[in-house]
Amino acid sequence: MIDQKFIDKLWDEHEEAASCPPPHLVIRFFEGLMGLLFSEFSNKEFRLPEELGLYAQQLAIDFKHLLKRDKSLDKGQIDDITKSYFEQLADIKEQLHLDIEAMYQGDPAAKSTAEVIRTYPGFYAIAAHRLAHYLYGLDIQLMPRIISEHAHSKTGIDIHPGASIGESFCIDHGTGIVIGETTNIGNHVKIYQGVTLGALSVKKEDASNKRHPTIEDRVVIYAGSSILGGQTTIGHDSIIGGNVWLTKSVAPFSKIYYKASMTNTDGETDVITFKP
Repeated sequence: MIDQKFIDKLWDEHEEAASCPPPHLVIRFFEGLMGLLFSEFSNKEFRLPEELGLYAQQLAIDFKHLLKRDKSLDKGQIDDITKSYFEQLADIKEQLHLDIEAMYQGDPAAKSTAEVIRTYPGFYAIAAHRLAHYLYGLDIQLMPRIISEHAHSKTGIDIHPGASIGESFCIDHGTGIVIGETTNIGNHVKIYQGVTLGALSVKKEDASNKRHPTIEDRVVIYAGSSILGGQTTIGHDSIIGGNVWLTKSVAPFSKIYYKASMTNTDGETDVITFKP
């Protein structure tokens, strides 16, 4: 038999967990939101606008129940948070349409925006991010992380809900992308698979500092590049080539690339790191 002291310890943990929103219910709520905003993700058929309206109301009720489970929140704020979040959905939807168009225009293989919505992991990841980011801005602790990690598990794209991402964001392929909490990304930015926008320091005492880079407007970052550090800024209209490692800022209109030669006689790699 299991020792009673161990059961008592487990019970304390179960009681603690009961004061937090359960991940499976948060994910179900997020998937419901996706179905509300995009019919492609809906598991229901709505025959009348009134039915869609009732569904939205039920999602708002579900959201309130989740907030009531969050011990970090003042219960008197729940109605205001719910109202603010659901009023924001129209703006989030508009932002996502710009992202969809950016991915459609940015990928010659895309045959339609419907294809982007239904099949592109980059769209699913940015949709999860925009829905989670607004919650993060409302000082809600766990729900945004649960949503972002759910998207991470489905797409291989890891975007912290604290990251600030501008309009018309294009993710091409996407697998292995990491975007850290204090990253700032401007408008019309395009990034490819394996890109890391990360931190130079992982010390706990630096948690409140800006640890991740700033990417200005109209920057393209190709596959496998790592751009690190809170003081690192990539100037607007720059192109960062594949497999580049950057820990310093670059000016606007820069072209940065990595070139390796494996043909030298001593067997070492010759590397030209930057070309402004």
